Amino acid sequence: MIKVKSDDKTLIIDILSRSFDDNQSVNYIVKQDEKRIRRIRSLMDYSFEMCYQFGEVLLSDDRKACALILYPHLKTITLKSIWLDIKLTIQAIGLGGIKKALKREKKIKAKQPNKDMAYLWFVGVDPFYQNKGIGSNLIRMIIQYVNDKNLPIYLETSTLKNIPWYERFGFQVYDELNLGYPLYFLKRNRDK
Repeated sequence: MIKVKSDDKTLIIDILSRSFDDNQSVNYIVKQDEKRIRRIRSLMDYSFEMCYQFGEVLLSDDRKACALILYPHLKTITLKSIWLDIKLTIQAIGLGGIKKALKREKKIKAKQPNKDMAYLWFVGVDPFYQNKGIGSNLIRMIIQYVNDKNLPIYLETSTLKNIPWYERFGFQVYDELNLGYPLYFLKRNRDK
């Protein structure tokens, strides 16, 4: 597992944009128009920058899978984070989607615990290499990596078929939210 440098940003955005192209949660937040693909890339750019600043960006050794981990307890408001929020609004959400996005974020935050954690924001495998064990290897390394930091891992998924996959690695569904599509909240306590 490689801790990413900013030089790998384009590769990370490529992997995540292709992995999440048909994801309900991603497509709920980005404006659905002729620029949808570009908007998804803008969302992934934003997520990369936030995790690079307040978390970690990790890449599998074969460079086919990646993960964005945010440490919410380390997140602060900076000029850069304000600029990133503005850019996200303009490039991905659209001005008309601000209210919907803020409402969604408020509902999600209400379900998340207010404690130190590793928030697995995105984990993606290049679609051409999916179902070959690459994502499983990466998630095992992430679990060990975060365990060494003595933190639990939290995440959400809108993809029902992903839940059994996460459960194989010790994650448990702890809540659910209906946003016009189901959003499942999962956690994995640190190993003792």
